[in-house]
Amino acid sequence: MSTPVVSVAYHSGHGHTAVLAEAVRAGAIGAGAEAHLIEVDDITEEQWTLLDGSDAIVFGSPTYMGTASGAFHAFAEASAPRFPTQAWKDKLAAGFTNSGSKSGDKLHTLQFFQILAAQLGMHWVSLGLLPGWNSSTASEHDLNRLGFSLGAAAQTNVDEGPEGVHKSDVATAEHLGQRVAETARIFLAGRAQVA
Repeated sequence: MSTPVVSVAYHSGHGHTAVLAEAVRAGAIGAGAEAHLIEVDDITEEQWTLLDGSDAIVFGSPTYMGTASGAFHAFAEASAPRFPTQAWKDKLAAGFTNSGSKSGDKLHTLQFFQILAAQLGMHWVSLGLLPGWNSSTASEHDLNRLGFSLGAAAQTNVDEGPEGVHKSDVATAEHLGQRVAETARIFLAGRAQVA
């Protein structure tokens, strides 16, 4: 059985989202995938080719003013030639984001990623975790402490650098990478059976 290839296509304005991207990559590698980081604000033709050959693409961006960053939007628009050719059809997709506020309208960013994936014919992989930190016995150190389902969401204080990314948010992003890699392995095995 072939090794799944997972690419993390992300933009990071102040380094916080880069910490999460590395955690997604680490989770995918830990689950046996080949995994790559691609910074979309400086993407090369070689990296576009890598995305085209990936089994799964995980989108990541900070949430600015209720949506993904301008750099990520530019990447999304640049992916448009893959729409008519269906180049990314039936690949897996997932997403993660970070903002300074607990909510910060991060859901809108994750929905933007999901719609982008749907337009490109991709299959969305959710976070697959129950919400954490939602009872008197729970803790901010729980996985999925912010209670998102669509993807991994993080909150980092605006006056802290990348070292301020919450450890449970990093662990949640790592879980997402693991889940995407495991799902990709199942998809590859299924394709091999029906081929």
